[in-house]
Amino acid sequence: MNETAIPVGRTALLIVDLQNDFLHPEGAYGRAGQSASAIAALPERLKPLADLLRAHGGYVVSTQFTLVPVKGGEPLISPHLKQLRPFLKKGDFQPGAWGHQLVDMLQPTDLSVEKITYSAFYMTRLEWVLRKCRIERLLVCGIVTNGGVASTVRDAHVRDFDTTVLEDGCAAFSPTVHATAIDALRPVCRVASITEIMREIEAA
Repeated sequence: MNETAIPVGRTALLIVDLQNDFLHPEGAYGRAGQSASAIAALPERLKPLADLLRAHGGYVVSTQFTLVPVKGGEPLISPHLKQLRPFLKKGDFQPGAWGHQLVDMLQPTDLSVEKITYSAFYMTRLEWVLRKCRIERLLVCGIVTNGGVASTVRDAHVRDFDTTVLEDGCAAFSPTVHATAIDALRPVCRVASITEIMREIEAA
C-alpha cells in the first residue's frame, strides 16, 4: 500500500469501541472487574495522533458497540455474548447513555457510528458516511485486537479502503492474543506504529 498517495484530508482515524462501558472503572466492564492495563492505556496513547490528524484536516471517526434496547429497555444480547459476559444488564451500552459514549480524552469525533457486533461495517452506515466524506484511508485502532479491530480491518480491506492497523493503538485482554491477531492481519493491511503515522502526517 502506498501510504503517501492519499491526502491527509481523506484519511480517518477509526476508533473501535473505546467507550466508557468498556474502559471506565464505573462502566459495565469496570464494575465487573473485566479490565486490562493495555486497554486502559490506549486513549492517552492515541490522543496525540487524533489531535494531529484533526489539525491537518483529517477525520476522527468512532464506532460504538451497542446493545439495542427493546420492551422495557431490556437490551438485545446475542446468546454467545450473554454466555461470555453474563454481567451485561439493562442500561449497558445503551444508545445515548454515558457508558455508550467514546471516552472523553478522544472526543470530539467528526463521525460516530453505532455497531451491534464485531465489525463496524456489518449492518451499519459506516461505509456510506465514509464514501460521502470521500475518506479513502483508514487508520484503525481500539479494542479488542482479535475481535472488533480484526473484523473491521478485514471488512475495510474487502471494500478497498487503504487500511492501516495501528499495532500500538490496539489491545486485547492478553499480549499474546494481541500479537497473534496483529500477525494474522499483515496479509490484508499495513501494520504501523502511532509514531510512524504521526511522522508521515507531519511530513505530508
